Parts: sequence; C-alpha cells; structure tokens
Amino acid sequence: MSLILLEPRQARADPGVPLPPNGLLSDRGVGVVSEADRDFVVKVRLAGLWEIPAGDMARRKSDDPRIRGIGREIARQHRVLDKLDRDAAKKLRIKLPDDPNADQQGWLAEMSDASGPDFDQIYIDRLRAAHGKIFPAIATIRASTRNDSVRKLAQQANQFVMTHMTLLESSGIVDYAALPTAPPPAAANAKSPPTNRVLSAATSRVATPLIFVVLVVGLFALYWTIRRGQQSRRRPSRRYGGHLRR
Repeated sequence: MSLILLEPRQARADPGVPLPPNGLLSDRGVGVVSEADRDFVVKVRLAGLWEIPAGDMARRKSDDPRIRGIGREIARQHRVLDKLDRDAAKKLRIKLPDDPNADQQGWLAEMSDASGPDFDQIYIDRLRAAHGKIFPAIATIRASTRNDSVRKLAQQANQFVMTHMTLLESSGIVDYAALPTAPPPAAANAKSPPTNRVLSAATSRVATPLIFVVLVVGLFALYWTIRRGQQSRRRPSRRYGGHLRR
C-alpha cells in the first residue's frame, strides 16, 4: 500500500473545502489565560510525551509497513506540535511536564510488551481513543479562549489531531465499536420547552389577569342592578303619588 498519503506535502483540501488561514490569527500572548487554557497547553505537551515514543515504537516493532508509516508520521508531526506548544507555554509562563502521566506510561508499557498484530491493534486503538477524547476539548478552547496565543495553538492542534485521526483510521483496524458514543441530544433540549408549552404558558399569563378583570366587572354590574331594584321598590310612583296622599 502506498505511503504517499503520509507525506504532508501531498496533503490538499478537497475541492471547495477551505483550510483555516492560521496566518490571520495573532500570537502576542494578549488576553486573559483561564485555568482551562492552562490545562489545554499542558495536555498538548502530555500528548507529545507519549505519542512520540509510541510512534517510534511502531516504526521499530510493527511488521506492517502501513503501521510503521503511520507511527513515523504521527511522531514527526507531534515533534512539530510540541515545539509550538512549548513556545506558547514560554510566552504565557505556563509550566509544562517532562514525563507522560500514569495512564500514558501504562499504554506505552502495554505496547512495549506486545508484538506483531497485537502491537498494531493496541497502538492504533490507544491513539485513536486518545485523539477522540481531546478533539472536542480543543474545539471548546478554540471557541472560548480570550488569549490570542492559546487561540492560535488550539487551531493548529485541531489540524494535527484531525490529521492523526485520519491516519490512524486509514490503517483499517480501528475498533469503532469500542469508542465512546456521543451523549443523547435530549439533554441539550431540556432547557427549551416545546413551542406549544411556551404558547400555553404565555396564554396562561395573559388570561389570568383578564379573567380577574371580567369577574370584578361582572360582580359590580350585578351589585348595581340589585341596588337599583331595591331603590325602585322603596320610592313611590310619580303617577299615583297624589292619590296616595289624599
């Protein structure tokens, strides 16, 4: 199978599909840096700390030339992303780790103990799951950060992650059934009641005071009618008034 697709020079957007113009984004370290921003910069560093040695391991251990090519390219690209991340961290004075975390060390140990097709499956599945987990986190930071350097790093990281997911999936052995599923959309609609409920609530708010006004007017009219009737019975008739006084 050809490895031409692994060469970044060969990468092109599909016709009509734009590539984000990263050059339009400023990178001066301007803007508030939130705790989420700091956590994101640290996680980009952590990703490189285990995916670079994992890719190097794939290049050495796999018997499949496609897996070796994927590992080589992902490791190479992570070295580039790691440099971008360290530059941003230095500008923003964010302290970065120098070693993978406990989970990442466990994945590397798992790969180290495996060989042949078992290694290939572990390598592809662990990296694909990790990229799928950080993918939505990058989107959140890209959309919400107030800092221009974090914004640019998030956009760049997003392009790396999408590329890596595509390379890993090109292996043809991703276990999609084992990946987490998206949460049901019902939670997103919980705060937006159906239109008929909104209209019903609005109608109720208008109808309640209107009914009260009608009731008050009706009671007043009834009271006035009764009072006029009582006064009419007590007052002598003008027509027979003189005859009654004789």
